[in-house]
Amino acid sequence: MSRKIFGFAVGVLLFALFTSAEAQQLVKVPRIGFLSNRVKPSTTAPDFAEDAFKDGLRRLGYIEGTNIWFEYRYAEGAEGRLPSLVGELLKLKVDLIFSATLRGLRAAKQATKSIPIVMVTTADPIAAGLVSNLAHPDGNITGITRYTRDLSGKRLELLREVLPDMSRVGVLGASGLATDSGIKYYEATAQQQKIQFLPLEIRGPKPDFEKAFEAATKGNVNAVVITSGAVTINYRKSIAELAIKNHIPSMCERRDYVESGCLISYSADEAESYRRAAWYVDKILKGAKPADYQ
Repeated sequence: MSRKIFGFAVGVLLFALFTSAEAQQLVKVPRIGFLSNRVKPSTTAPDFAEDAFKDGLRRLGYIEGTNIWFEYRYAEGAEGRLPSLVGELLKLKVDLIFSATLRGLRAAKQATKSIPIVMVTTADPIAAGLVSNLAHPDGNITGITRYTRDLSGKRLELLREVLPDMSRVGVLGASGLATDSGIKYYEATAQQQKIQFLPLEIRGPKPDFEKAFEAATKGNVNAVVITSGAVTINYRKSIAELAIKNHIPSMCERRDYVESGCLISYSADEAESYRRAAWYVDKILKGAKPADYQ
């Protein structure tokens, strides 16, 4: 009788272990599509946005390779690649797409109505056509907007405090046809502050920044504002070096540009925005709908 009881106990134990192992195998690990227009990071040039985003997820208990997986796609500054990169992520059946590039977000929204999309954007998401309402997005997109462009007037005011005699400012950014162009936001505020405005437009994944600074020098600008975006982000160090070389004080829209050599910046804590975006990811992975959160 004791042998039968022992055999039964061993059988129950083995069945429990098998069931537990099988259950663990059936647990689905969420797969996140990370879509960026930046150059693929390396050990010598890390991506602070990616690091901050993953740090936010770690604080919520998500460990890459353990209970969450990432599929990375970098457009390397070529915005035209973003729609195809979105297509690649959809073929991989990701559970969620995260992006901070406006064209990438638009491409993702156009490509899927069911997969949740979490954003960090500098633009007005309503004006950009991403959501219809900030309080209730009413779709599959939610996340953080920092309204970076709305601070253009404040940046010019700060520049004038640093340079009281400033009368002419150049604004460096993508051409007006680009999705991330920030030049237009400064023209009206410059006029209001009675500052002459010189647009310094750049084009393509490998723009000619030297030519832009030559135009700034010929235009006798007292300072240059460097807008953040897909075109400038990958060349922020080179841009800062050109500003120093041409003895032109520079105002930037983000802190990491200052860390690359820009003179001054005025913006929200961008790293914290990416950490906060992780909160939306966590809520969605736990069953919430993007439309439930502003």
